[in-house]
Amino acid sequence: MSVLPWGLLPDSAEVGADGQLLVGGCDLAALAEEFGTPLFVYDEAQLRARCREAVAAFGDGVAYATKAFLCRAMARLVHEEGMHLDVASGGELHVALLAGVPAERLVLHGNNKSDDELIRAREVGVGRLVVDSFDELDRLDRLHAADGRVPKVLLRITPGVEAHTHEFVMTGQDDSKFGFGLKVGDAAAAVARARDMAGVELVGIHAHIGSQVFVAGFFEQAVQALAPFVNECALPELSVGGGIGVAYIEGESAPSITEWGDVVRGSCEEAGITARVSAEPGRSIAAAAGITLYRVGTVKDVPGIRTFVACDGGFIDNPRPALYGSGYETFAPRAVTADRTETVRLVGKHCESGDVLVAEAKVPPGVAVGDLIATPVTGAYGRSMGSNYNLLHRPAVVFVAGGRARLVMRRETDDDLLATDVG
Repeated sequence: MSVLPWGLLPDSAEVGADGQLLVGGCDLAALAEEFGTPLFVYDEAQLRARCREAVAAFGDGVAYATKAFLCRAMARLVHEEGMHLDVASGGELHVALLAGVPAERLVLHGNNKSDDELIRAREVGVGRLVVDSFDELDRLDRLHAADGRVPKVLLRITPGVEAHTHEFVMTGQDDSKFGFGLKVGDAAAAVARARDMAGVELVGIHAHIGSQVFVAGFFEQAVQALAPFVNECALPELSVGGGIGVAYIEGESAPSITEWGDVVRGSCEEAGITARVSAEPGRSIAAAAGITLYRVGTVKDVPGIRTFVACDGGFIDNPRPALYGSGYETFAPRAVTADRTETVRLVGKHCESGDVLVAEAKVPPGVAVGDLIATPVTGAYGRSMGSNYNLLHRPAVVFVAGGRARLVMRRETDDDLLATDVG
């Protein structure tokens, strides 16, 4: 038996009268008919529940990492549930502000912020700037000389902790493009520099060890590594960033946000850290709430080798398998509890052999052209990392709750593809 593990589906998932999957009380097949495919479907109640869990675990100041998934509806939802928002670019800042999120509830990140981004953030009164380099301190000094604005800042520190995750999403090791190294003395030098500057108000320390971290103990190691420095600095705030993992495939497990918070806060208390402790969850808020629906367009059997099932999406709507070799499960929404006895390769429609969504996809027997096929746990780093390669349209996004679907991002059109083409 290889039935799809139910725990990978959104909280509101249930089996309909005909064996089909319902999410938020909505039939996925009906959503595909109404909004087309590929389609991102989010369980709105689950998004809200995870936000509330994060606030309960870390308190006021915990920030949603918008790079996981952002649109105006998502920004408003997160804000309504009491979270701040961590934005990593001028574009993310713009969307959050247009959604009505107060600037003081925004945290601006980025290892190479432009003058325009820093000017905009300081003009609107962003709550916190996370400073990543001595060059950025220089820019803030120069900007202050011109306008006198003094933003509140956290210094991003690399604690020298190598979390067991993919090398592309490790950020806390000594060899990192992010932050001020603790072991080499840059962190101490940055604190001294910031304290002497008129152009910033230093309020805290920030550390982020990586993404998709399955072991909460790595955050304990980071706290232990940082504690002497944090206590010596005696600053009022400490953010441990984000990075807690989520289960994507059968057999994986990850700590809950609550468990992660317990480990972090307990470690800080044990280390004598009295600063207000916060965090920046993203994936753990959005990932498991999302499902992507595809329509099968081609089934190609190569005797003795494999069967390729080609869908109408690909790595423009989920680049993680191509980037990191990330694994996903597959299922047929028409029969979510069916035994998945066949193994196929789920591929997209792009002109690349590497356009593989699920290399060894388990599906029920008889998958045919026109069928729907779905991948769960796609709510983070799918739509947000998407592109228009081959000039395909980026998919629509719907939020579902209480039997109703709400379109929050429409599907792109051919005219959208020409919006920046000036001829």
